[in-house]
Parts: sequence; C-alpha cells; structure tokens
Amino acid sequence: MTEIGVVGAGAAAAAACYVLDGAVPEASITVLEKSGGVCGRAATRRQGDVTYDYGANYLKDDDERALDLVSEFDDGLVEVAGDIDVFDRTGTVSEGRESDERKLTYRTGLTRLAKHLFGATDATVHRRTRVEGVARADGSWTLTDADGERWGPFDALLCNPPAPQTADLLAGADWDTEARDELVAAARDVDYRTVWTAVLGYEFELDRPYYGLVNTDKEHAVGWISREECKPGHVPDGESVLVVQANGEWSAGRYDEPPADNVAVLADYAADIVGDGRLTDPAWTDHQGWRYALPESGLRTGVLGGAEDAGLYCVGDWVVGEARLHAALRNGLDTGERLAYAL
Repeated sequence: MTEIGVVGAGAAAAAACYVLDGAVPEASITVLEKSGGVCGRAATRRQGDVTYDYGANYLKDDDERALDLVSEFDDGLVEVAGDIDVFDRTGTVSEGRESDERKLTYRTGLTRLAKHLFGATDATVHRRTRVEGVARADGSWTLTDADGERWGPFDALLCNPPAPQTADLLAGADWDTEARDELVAAARDVDYRTVWTAVLGYEFELDRPYYGLVNTDKEHAVGWISREECKPGHVPDGESVLVVQANGEWSAGRYDEPPADNVAVLADYAADIVGDGRLTDPAWTDHQGWRYALPESGLRTGVLGGAEDAGLYCVGDWVVGEARLHAALRNGLDTGERLAYAL
C-alpha cells in the first residue's frame, strides 16, 4: 500500500488529498494538523447563532478549476450579497468598480469546503497534532510530533504550512542537502503580509449598500471591512457583524499588543469609515492575528524539482504567490495530480 503523509490541513492540502484519493485509490493518506480545525486561513467561528469567516472572506469564482471543484460540493454553498466599495487614507468611502464576479461561501462558513473535500476521501485527519520533525531514510519519510510520537514511514510527503514554517520544518530534515537547502532558501525568500483581525458584533442592523470596503491607496491603518450579514445563514435578522482587518504595517507593529486595545482601536476606525458612531461599542468581539497571512511573492521557479524527485511536495497559495483561496485550491489540484502521476 502507498503511504502518503500530509503536514497541515489547509485548503490546498484538502484539494490535493481529494485528487490523490481518486487517482491512487490504494493509497493511505495521513494528515497531521496542528490546530483544531481544517482549511487553514479559510477559517470559520461561531458566536451563538452567528457564523463568521474571520480569515479569508470568500471564494472568488474567477478560477475555472477551483469553481469546478466547489461545484461538486455545493451543499450549503451561498453567494455573498453586495458589492465591494473603496475608501482612502482619510476614510472617505466611494463606489468601487462594477464587477460580475460572484463571491462564494457556505452557510456554515468557508471551513465547510475542506470538510467536504476531506470527507469525500478515506484520508485520516489528526487534529491538534503539531509536526516538529521531518526525516528521510531508506527512501521513506517519517514525521515526529510535539509529543515525540513518530508517524510513517511515508512514500511521499505533502507540506502545507506557510513558507516560513515549512522552511523551519525542512531545514533540519535529513535528506538531499542540495535540494533541501535550495528549497529552504527559496521558501525563506517568500514575503508575507501580517494581518490582525477584529470581529465586531452588534445587536442592531447596519443599513449600508455594500458588502465590503477595501483601502485602495494602502495608506489607512485598516485594509478591509466586511459585513457578515451579507452572507446567507451567517447572521440573524436584526444583528450585524463586521470583520475588520488591519493593514500589514499596523498589524505587524501591534501584533503583540493587548488584544482588547487593538479591538477598541479598530472599532473606532470602523465607526469612522462606515460613518456610524454606534460601531465604537460592539456587543461582543473576537480577534485573530495571522503572522503569515498573505504571501506577496511566490516560490522561485525550478526549486521544487529536487524535492519532488525525493517525494516531497509543497502546496499552498505561497507556492504560486497569489494570496487567494482559489489559488490554494488550484495549486492543491495541480500538485495532487503531479504526485499521483509520480506514484
């Protein structure tokens, strides 16, 4: 039996596992995920009757392969209502460009996508299992988790963590030093934008024509504001939920500040931009920092070959340098097909 190990249960890994399960039916797939959920930064939480996507906001429909994949799992798939307008460094809002693109999520949140994909396979997902060691011997890969448990041996290995974490994990791995060092150096060269997010819940309905607001001049402390009530099934009638994402500079500079302070500052900014003083006093809040949120560059061309010859495959939006959920899915599909062909 072919044994495949997977580090991380993000969207790209889920798509790759879906391909491998169909193309290599005799394969046994073991996924080790450090958190309690799946789908990586396409993450969903719940607060009472409220559902909110607090990482990736939605799936764009402008990638044919990703859309075809999602269409296979349309149970609960919904379209986000409303356009995306813009604001500048002064917080002044104006209409955005007209767009025919659809913005998609699930009634139960974006995490449902990875749950669908993994659920359609025989892959075994072990959550809250942090991989801290990678080794290769006698043509096989083994993993060691934070508790010292060893996993494997695996005939092939898929790595889905963000580029800096993948680099740290592989730097100490005992395998072809030239291929390893080239891949690790290239992964360390991938630039990332840090994002600190506040989620603000209100017991009143916010009347605005848009779904989201994006800062186009990149000079405001806030980069993005969106309204979860524009997603069917996410927010009960009569309530509002804002997802406020700070820009990269602000997020990096205040990443370790007290969360309550960051939330209060972002709520004030949201009130000013949206133009409603009530937004400074949310009924409830949540927050999340993503130190490695959005890759702003991709992996150098040609560095994957040596690793893949040894059965090591990297997946994720950072491989292609496009910080979008559809890019992660497409990369997972492509990588899964390459590995299936190799096997």
